[in-house]
Amino acid sequence: MRLLFVKLRHIGDALLMTPTLAAVKQIMPRSEIWVLVRRGTEGILAGCPHIDQVRTAMIPEHGAAREAHRGADRKLLGELRAARFEHAFELSGGDRGRWMTALSGARGRTANVANRRFPWWWRPAFNRPSASRRYGWHELQRDFLTVGDVFPLPAEIPPLRFDPAAMRPWNPARDLGEFAVIHAGTRWARKSWPEERWIEAGRALLGRVPRIVLSCGPDPQERALNQRLCAAFGAQAISTDGQTDWTQLAWLLSRATLFAGVDTAAMHLAAACNCPTVALFGGSKYFEWYPWRVRSRVVRPQDWIGEERANGMLDSALMREIPVDKVIAAFDEVLAGGGSVRPSQSALVLAT
Repeated sequence: MRLLFVKLRHIGDALLMTPTLAAVKQIMPRSEIWVLVRRGTEGILAGCPHIDQVRTAMIPEHGAAREAHRGADRKLLGELRAARFEHAFELSGGDRGRWMTALSGARGRTANVANRRFPWWWRPAFNRPSASRRYGWHELQRDFLTVGDVFPLPAEIPPLRFDPAAMRPWNPARDLGEFAVIHAGTRWARKSWPEERWIEAGRALLGRVPRIVLSCGPDPQERALNQRLCAAFGAQAISTDGQTDWTQLAWLLSRATLFAGVDTAAMHLAAACNCPTVALFGGSKYFEWYPWRVRSRVVRPQDWIGEERANGMLDSALMREIPVDKVIAAFDEVLAGGGSVRPSQSALVLAT
């Protein structure tokens, strides 16, 4: 049975799909799994051994590039239709993914039609709809439950996993010894924690671990932030300078004593590598994106409980409500073996 899973979203979203793919492979080991993701996100899937084929869709453009991308989409759709899928699942929650799924030629087509942004006119395109309401669930759970409305998936959702066989050493000539990883940078301004607080927290962390590896993406602003943090931390810190790919970052995270960062794909990869995690949440909804099934502490603003604040005030002002002492306390708890592998009020540190 050949199956297609469509998720045209961000890098972390692609990784969060992998426990669902593992569960599908568990109940249907002979199935052939194809995934369609947005170009530039496919690298983080390198550690998922359950995927047989990966296809990428161009990032939508405006102006002159739009027609060229339409041509690429038409070619991609031709390839998908030729594959003759038994079933296709739309997990993106957006129109482009719906078009790709609806036109894939799959015999069965599923999307979550209870999504609050699912227009009624799309319903005829999906002959095996998933109608359960998913608001308030983790993004990973939403994928799993959508597919579970069609296939009898196991009751327990598998953990995120990045296959060690796919990892590649980073800077193998250097003996890092014991170290923690900090990933402070993010392209989302609303998720950023103030730089001076990272400096204070990082210096405190260096009193607990011998070395810090600062990871970041290739974005010039993220690299510049890491350079400033390295200068503040001194010889005990080293930056990846945006030069690691996902297989190398996974190698680092699988060996790190602790990961500290904001809500990014790197945070989800830390969970996939079973790296104890301290995650700072203010500019995104923790109940949808918390570190999945890894020993962790989520640190967030005190008042961020109600729907109005979660939807109307997701900005950097919330991140500024997280004080350094709460983050350092979370470091100590996780380094001492504390933390929770499941989301509950006890797994959160409120910035009071």
